[in-house]
Amino acid sequence: MPHSENYFHLHLISDATGETLIASSRAVTSQYKNNQAIEHVYPLIRNRKQLEAIIDSIDAEPGIVLYTIADAELGKFLEDSCRKIGTPCVSVLEPIFKTFQSYLGAPKSRKVGAQHELNTEYFSRIDALNFTMMHDDGALPENIEDADVLLIGISRTSKTPTSIYLANRGVKTANLPLVPGVEVPPSLFTAKHPLIVALIASTDRIFQVRQNRVLGADIKLQNHDYIDRATIAEELAHTRKLCNRQNWPMIDVSRKSIEETAAAILELRAKHMAKQAESYRK
Repeated sequence: MPHSENYFHLHLISDATGETLIASSRAVTSQYKNNQAIEHVYPLIRNRKQLEAIIDSIDAEPGIVLYTIADAELGKFLEDSCRKIGTPCVSVLEPIFKTFQSYLGAPKSRKVGAQHELNTEYFSRIDALNFTMMHDDGALPENIEDADVLLIGISRTSKTPTSIYLANRGVKTANLPLVPGVEVPPSLFTAKHPLIVALIASTDRIFQVRQNRVLGADIKLQNHDYIDRATIAEELAHTRKLCNRQNWPMIDVSRKSIEETAAAILELRAKHMAKQAESYRK
């Protein structure tokens, strides 16, 4: 039966960090605008005693139970217990795992938290994140050539959060603000390795975000042009002219999430890398 209230309890149980569960569940709950999920996250659950305590919590506040537990016996114990309570319980990865198994065969063993091993990919992400934090908001412009991606744009176009998201995908990302009256560093025009992408948005969107920032931070604004619509429109026009002159791609982030913007950038980067590889072969 559908839940009649405007909230429901969502129990997320994982034998690792719980990141997969959180991302998966939020992708679904975002579709239910009138129902608010109260998340109960239980990470690093690897024995029956831990599960028993969680089951007591589920019994006290029943709702939907999602889990990722590699140990089959623990998973069965959780499902049996939830069945007795009368609350739905779903293994998020099991259907995917069975598909892989039918196609590739059974693995030698199921390893807890295998996706979080300290492998080359992990250290690559850490390296990218360190690089990105050191090259935020125009810092160290002389190192632009070392970036995989360089994001440019006027204030409040989500350059920093997009950079951090890309870094978590292992992409070294620098970002550079385009400020009226401030010259961009010459290295921007000579960089060959990084993909240079401009983030833009509508005038109304930039105005709204800047105004909220000023009001939310209770800032006494010295430069009124910062939230002047005509000035914002001029800043955006300057960005477009610069990109058209340099043949740099632009992405309108007005109605895009960070994830959607990053996906578009990664697609552009793949094409950029292919062109670079072709030029090297020549």
